[in-house]
Amino acid sequence: MQLLRNLYQVGGDLNGITWCGVDASFEDANTYAIQTPEGIALIDCGNGDTLPQIFDNMRYWGLNPEEIRACLITHPHRDHAGAAHLLKQRGVTLYAHRETASAIAAGDERCCGYLYHKPFVPCEVDTAVEDGDTVSVGGVTFSAMHLPGHTRGCTAWVFSLENRQIAACGDVIGTLLCGDFGWDGSIDFDKPLYIESLRRFARLDVDIMLAGHGLSYFHQPRRRVEQVLASALSQWR
Repeated sequence: MQLLRNLYQVGGDLNGITWCGVDASFEDANTYAIQTPEGIALIDCGNGDTLPQIFDNMRYWGLNPEEIRACLITHPHRDHAGAAHLLKQRGVTLYAHRETASAIAAGDERCCGYLYHKPFVPCEVDTAVEDGDTVSVGGVTFSAMHLPGHTRGCTAWVFSLENRQIAACGDVIGTLLCGDFGWDGSIDFDKPLYIESLRRFARLDVDIMLAGHGLSYFHQPRRRVEQVLASALSQWR
C-alpha cells in the first residue's frame, strides 16, 4: 500500500496486507518500506512467517527485496522483529535500541514468543543505538527516540521524507481498533516509564505517524498522542 511517493506499507495483518492464519489480528505488525536512491530501508519486519508475502507486496509496487539495505526495529516483540534473523541472513543491516538489541540477541521472553506459541529465533543486531542517535540510509536520516514503557527498548524512528516529518512509533500508541496503549502483558511493561514516554512524545509535532498495527495518522497525529497521554494520566494514577 503506497502512502507517499517513496513510502509503502508492505506488511501488517490488522488491515489485511499480510495474513498468517488469523483474520484482522495482531499476529503480524506493520512493516514499512522507504525507497531511497541507494536502496530500501524497512521499519520493522513482521513475524517471520509472512516475509515472503512482504516481499511479494514489495515487488507489486516495484520494490526489489534484494535492494533492502537496512531494517530499523521499534521493539523486540515477535510480531515486529520475528523476521530479523532472516533479513540478517540476506545481509541486511539491523538497527535497534540497545535494550531491543539485547532482547533480540537472547530471543528470550522479552520477545514474547510465548504469546504466539512460536519460538523467536535470536540474532545479533548490527548496530545498537541510544536515544538521539541517527542512522543514515540512502540519504534519509532516521533519529532514534527512545520511548520505553510498552517494552524497555521501545523506539520511535523519526525522519523526513518529501518535506514531511514522520514518526514510526511501533506500539507506543494504540490503534483505533483496540485501545490507547500497546499491549500491557510484556515482561518489561512499565506504566510510570510509559507515562513519561507519552509526555515526551506529545511534545513532538510531526506530519505523519506510522502505527505499529492498523491505521496510520496523516492528520494532526499529535492530537492522537495527546489523547493517549490523557488516557494514561486518568487511568494509571
